[in-house]
Amino acid sequence: MSDNAATVEAKLPKDLAAEKGLVNVQIDGVWHQLPRGMRMIEACKIAQKEVPHYCYHPKLTAPGNCRMCLVQMGMPPRPAPGQEPTFDADGYQPIGWMPRPVIACANTVTENMGIRTTGELVEKCREGVMEFLLINHPLDCPICDQAGECRLQEFSVQHGKGASRFVDMKVKKPKNVDIGPRIRLDDERCIMCSRCIRFMDEVAGDPVLGFTQRGTHTTLTVHPGRKLDSNYSLNTVDICPVGALTSNDFRFQMRVWFLKETKSIDVNCGTGSNITIWTRGNKVHRITPRQNDDVNSTWMPDSHRLNFHYIDSEARLSAPLVKIAGTHAAAHWNEAITATVTALKTFQPSEIAIIASARMTNEELFLTRALADALGTGQFTTVPRTGEADELLVSADRNPNTTGAQLVWQTSDTAGAMFGIREGVRSGAIKALLVLGEDLTDAGFTAEEIAKPEFIASIQLLAGPTAEASDVVLPGAAFVEKRGSMVNVTGRLQRLNRALEPLGDARDDWEILRDLVLAIQGGQPGDGPATIEDVFKSMAEGTAEFAGLSLSKIGDLGQPVTETGIKIPLLENERARKAAGLING
Repeated sequence: MSDNAATVEAKLPKDLAAEKGLVNVQIDGVWHQLPRGMRMIEACKIAQKEVPHYCYHPKLTAPGNCRMCLVQMGMPPRPAPGQEPTFDADGYQPIGWMPRPVIACANTVTENMGIRTTGELVEKCREGVMEFLLINHPLDCPICDQAGECRLQEFSVQHGKGASRFVDMKVKKPKNVDIGPRIRLDDERCIMCSRCIRFMDEVAGDPVLGFTQRGTHTTLTVHPGRKLDSNYSLNTVDICPVGALTSNDFRFQMRVWFLKETKSIDVNCGTGSNITIWTRGNKVHRITPRQNDDVNSTWMPDSHRLNFHYIDSEARLSAPLVKIAGTHAAAHWNEAITATVTALKTFQPSEIAIIASARMTNEELFLTRALADALGTGQFTTVPRTGEADELLVSADRNPNTTGAQLVWQTSDTAGAMFGIREGVRSGAIKALLVLGEDLTDAGFTAEEIAKPEFIASIQLLAGPTAEASDVVLPGAAFVEKRGSMVNVTGRLQRLNRALEPLGDARDDWEILRDLVLAIQGGQPGDGPATIEDVFKSMAEGTAEFAGLSLSKIGDLGQPVTETGIKIPLLENERARKAAGLING
């Protein structure tokens, strides 16, 4: 072994720290190597030491106003003049501990710093802070919507006293205040952490919240003449550590400990925000954002999170329908598939067109292409859907899987193809339509044009003009009832997970498409792919961007598979604030 190799090997982690831009920090008696300038609270998190906190949030600035994150800090004593620093057996300087605590959220680590997250000084301080927070707090946990995920409730058990010494009357504050179209405020529960104020100012860009009055009479309020009506307002409910801000949509609906959590993605625009679906009894009760720093950070728009109630709509289709003498009648799946294929075989391939949806998963789009090939038609496309971007998370592309459709089909001219199909329907050249997960009115078809084709079969979720005009209606699954993959506007492959079972006799769309392909090809029911994983495997064999991947390998946070050049504005803003040292990120 060379002398250089021996020297490197002899270096201890503490000696290598400086070369890596790290500093040596002692946390509860154990030395760690951490990035210089990191907030103490984040350093403790890396060391797996919990520091209770309320006002601190890694995506927001740290005001240091709740004082719950107090820790004891220490530094090596300054040597007397003429003396050299002393070191222990491991080469570290001994720590001299300060007699007063510091807040971990706003202070940063430096070389040879010591941090204690336990001990009499720290624990007594936390007890005192908790006692002050509870002085005027109402004891209404049994009826509070935040019960079960309330940080005040949790920390009062861990760090509070068993009984209150406060004998005076509590200060009464406003209750059930309507501060916006989607949120209610209970000021009695507010602990003045200011998270909601900072979110609206720093992230949403709508500084409409603030504190008024002083001392124990301080209350949260909206600015005069304003409402908390931002499309991102419900994020304040997510980050409120108590039950001060509650969602009108979820208020008094269900206890959180009864709900099952399923990780999935949003399908309301091309951003593909990561979400958690909260369900019980085959019903969605709420949707909340899930952290993914490469997609949506920890936020999502209100318009997207609340757009799930249509799943339980009275217009929901739950059984196949076949039109007989102008009237729809319920049918078995075999009858509906047979009726569809029998009718399609009476037309020439050039007389058939498929209108699919960029709201479909990659697997469904792959099977749609297989269906077009089986029919011999080259006329297939998706419905383009655009709107105005909000310069935060809402993409101008209102379809969640436009990028996926382009990768799977190796084509991007959806608008031109749609124009051609519409012209074919108008002229009578196209006599049969397969409509997959779309309403033809969204594609620009008029009622007269919808009535022109001799035969229409459609996969539909809800009753509507297209379902009404269809000779065969095949009930599909909602996004919360599917497993599959999509690619967002930045080129990130992400995964949908099934949170509910399809309603009634409805089926997952990929199964419907598989059965149609098999029936056209004359195959037997067992010949096609048995699982969605099998479909992904077949798709990956012909799609270079998916090579070597599987649904499981995509992971909860997704995988980048292509570069589109599109950036998500909110993430760019967040990275700039992190680079400026305003947030930890």
